Amino acid sequence: MTDAWVALQAENDPARRVSELRRAYERFATAGSVERTVRPVVAESWRRCARAHVAPEGAAAVELGDDELGVYRDGHPLSRVMPVIRELMGVYAVDGEHLVAVCDAQARLLWVEGHPDARRRAGRMNFVEGARWAESVAGTNAPGTAIAVDRPVQVFAAEHFRRPVQEWTCAAAPVHDPRSGRLLGAVDITGGDRLAHPHSLAFVGAVARAAESHLALLAPPSARHAVQLTALGRDEALLVTDDRKLRLSRRHSEILVLLAHHPEGLSGDELLLELYEDEHVTPVTLRAELSRLRALLGPRLLLSRPYRLAGPPDTDFDTVARRLASGAVAAALGGYPGPLLPGSRAPGVGRLRHRLADQLRAALITRADPGLLSDWAYSPWGEDDLPVWQALASALPKGRRAAAQARAGALDAEYGAAGAPRWSPAS
Repeated sequence: MTDAWVALQAENDPARRVSELRRAYERFATAGSVERTVRPVVAESWRRCARAHVAPEGAAAVELGDDELGVYRDGHPLSRVMPVIRELMGVYAVDGEHLVAVCDAQARLLWVEGHPDARRRAGRMNFVEGARWAESVAGTNAPGTAIAVDRPVQVFAAEHFRRPVQEWTCAAAPVHDPRSGRLLGAVDITGGDRLAHPHSLAFVGAVARAAESHLALLAPPSARHAVQLTALGRDEALLVTDDRKLRLSRRHSEILVLLAHHPEGLSGDELLLELYEDEHVTPVTLRAELSRLRALLGPRLLLSRPYRLAGPPDTDFDTVARRLASGAVAAALGGYPGPLLPGSRAPGVGRLRHRLADQLRAALITRADPGLLSDWAYSPWGEDDLPVWQALASALPKGRRAAAQARAGALDAEYGAAGAPRWSPAS
């Protein structure tokens, strides 16, 4: 049975497949149409790259310089599993003249190790530590596409969107936090045509699973029993406690977000005001909702008089806020998969959502890094954000500004004609 995620089946002729892919790629580059010989995962990636105006030529941009890279990756969760990754992949990479790369959730390469000759050749296309290989800026490639689709993927030869990368083959698999399920990054192996085999995809997937297992073992006992709340980019929050994963209802998600933000607790009247738009909702309704939540969580976690959590949870939105406060803008954006409970209309949640989003976007505009601004502008929540598009157009090199300037102009005209606000983090 054919596996659509494998670039080349064992019985296929690599040279013939390379010729097919080159013809298909040039047809897409000139006419915008995709031939049936192109795998769906690659065709969809090419279309995303085209929408993001990725140039077929060029090299990835280095976003983390030496001074920032060391501090950032030392604090990254994947630094703790690098010994395992090296043990499993290091000898294979050196003996096979391949590279092992590990990236963060924004597809920035944090470690690139392996055969010296392969590193020198890869350096010519900026496949180096600190460079960003997300699809939206570097085109179709294994680490970037694995991050985009959140599953292991292999990319062979002219399946790469950028022509300078088409002499390479790579396979990558995402790595997740074993408790919260949050995407941490990806592990990748890059080399020549010899990697175009189903075994390389299975191998890198196994390494990613081993890394996740090791992360689970490294968690200190106190962390294993800590409460983790994940609420960014999702309407139904995920609560992890005592080795349980609970997907909460929308109302219960709002309650826990508000109580997490108010560790001192809230009275019933205060929680009513924070939770409900309708002023006619009665305390009886709130007490019934809290009773159901307590039955789900247990009485030791949810306390009353005032309503509060037994201990401060580890929340993803507080993590982003802490990173912003310390000036770690790239890390803050890396931990921001979207607005806080975007579908919530609870007044208290709305204020938190707007405050965090506004702080993050203001930091991005001040930083004026085109890669970080692109992350926001091309996201579902940033596609209508006029100030960010204007900042992106100013930050890009002159030869690459046209698309951003056109989008900024269209948004300016649209908002001006409608008399509408220029951006909302809930949109």
